[in-house]
Parts: sequence; C-alpha cells; structure tokens
Amino acid sequence: MLFALHDATSKYLLPVFAVPLLVWARYVTYVVIMAVGVAPSMGRALIVSRRPRLMIFRAFLLVAVSIFFQNALQALPLAEATALTFITPLIVALLAGPMLGEKVRLRAWLATAAGFCGVLLIARPGGAMDPVGVAYALAASLCYAFYQILTRKLSGSEPPMRQLFYTAIAGALAMSLVIPAYWTGIVPTPGQGLLIVSLGLTAGIGQFLLIRAFHITTASTLSPLLYFQLVWAMLLGSLLFGQLPDLLTAAGMLVIGASCLSLVMQQARAAA
Repeated sequence: MLFALHDATSKYLLPVFAVPLLVWARYVTYVVIMAVGVAPSMGRALIVSRRPRLMIFRAFLLVAVSIFFQNALQALPLAEATALTFITPLIVALLAGPMLGEKVRLRAWLATAAGFCGVLLIARPGGAMDPVGVAYALAASLCYAFYQILTRKLSGSEPPMRQLFYTAIAGALAMSLVIPAYWTGIVPTPGQGLLIVSLGLTAGIGQFLLIRAFHITTASTLSPLLYFQLVWAMLLGSLLFGQLPDLLTAAGMLVIGASCLSLVMQQARAAA
C-alpha cells in the first residue's frame, strides 16, 4: 500500500514539479530518516563496505529506476505503469542464468514469454498507452532487475541497512547536482510540501517493512502478497485520477501477475 501511495503522490505532484525535484526530495528525506533512526545504532558499520564500487553502482541503478518510473507516471495511468514494472521478476529470471549462474528452467522461460504477452496487451498498437511512457516503464523494470541481481550478489557481505544507506546517500548527492537545472522558482505550498516529504516517508517505511517481512517470513510466502500493489494502484488510480484500465489492458495486467506468480511458485518448489 505504501509503495502504491508513493507512486500516486508522485503522479499528483508531477504536473507542478519536475521529476528530478521529486526524486531529490525522496532521497534527502530517506537520508534524514536513516541518519536519525539507524546511524546511531550502526555507526561506521553503516558506511564501511567491502565492495563500495558495486554498492555505489547498485545505488545509481535505483536512482535510474526512480527517474524512469516517474517519467512513466507522467504519461501513463497509475495502474498500467505499475503493472509494466512488475515484469521485473521475469527479467531477473532470465538474467539470473548468465549473471548468477542459476539454471533457468523451461517453465521459467514459458512464464517469461507469457508475461511479455501481457506487456503487449497493455502496450498494444492502436491502444491508448503512450509508447514513450511504456518505454520509460520498461526501462525502469530493466534497471530494477539489475538492481535486484546486484542485491543478491551483495547480500552475503553487505547488511540490508548498509545497502539502503548507500542508495539513499547516492540518490541525494546525484540529484543535488542536477536540481539547479530544473528549479523553476515555484515554492511548494504547505500542503504540497507535506506531500513531497511524504515521498521519502512512504518509500523509506515501505522498504523497512519489506526488509523486516523478508527477515521473518519466507520469500515464497511473501512474494505473491506483493502483487496486491496492483490492486492498490488500481484503486488509487480510480479514486484520485478517474483512471480505470480497459478490458484488454486489465487482461494484460492479469497475465503479467499470473506469470510472475507462476515463477514464484516454481522457485518455491525448487527451494523445497
């Protein structure tokens, strides 16, 4: 729910504020949360990494995800943009073979092919979806797939909070460099300021809850529940923006969700 609320808030603010400003505000708020809530207990362990270059590259991948996805939100309805990013598990399944040495089974290939058919239903020729927005959403998915693969590679040596801190500080520093070029002089109203700050809160708290959930519950149990984000996205898109997917688009969303769930179930059986 928090991730869907973050995306809906971004979409609401984007007609007024540039994408880099909102991304910058998210990461700065993120840094403040971690500096106050995490740094006192972890100290140097929050910063000192065995693989700093890979950690920084991973962090910049998440910054790219934020930029691409918010650009997608400018052009696409909330639910459709969210659905397109849910092909990330399928891309990860394909890349896990060459990058992580994991065996990709035939059923995983079939699930991936079905998921991309779902993408074609959403972004079909002659449909209502802006092709530029679709391209941004797919670019966000690709970057997020590489981000997840690097997260797996780093999980053996880097604790989750250190990984979160690197993403926060890299995002804040990178976006601080480009903010002057996008500053239009518009001063947020108090209400808009609260919404901008809420971007960092919803993303930060959502990530924290996700880490805690995966710490105490198996991934195979939790992964299907993450697809409720699509339900929240549809509800918020309808309530806030009056956007409901048509039948073919809804069918594409269901195909993507079913393909990803099939992949999760295969991985759970393989782990068992």
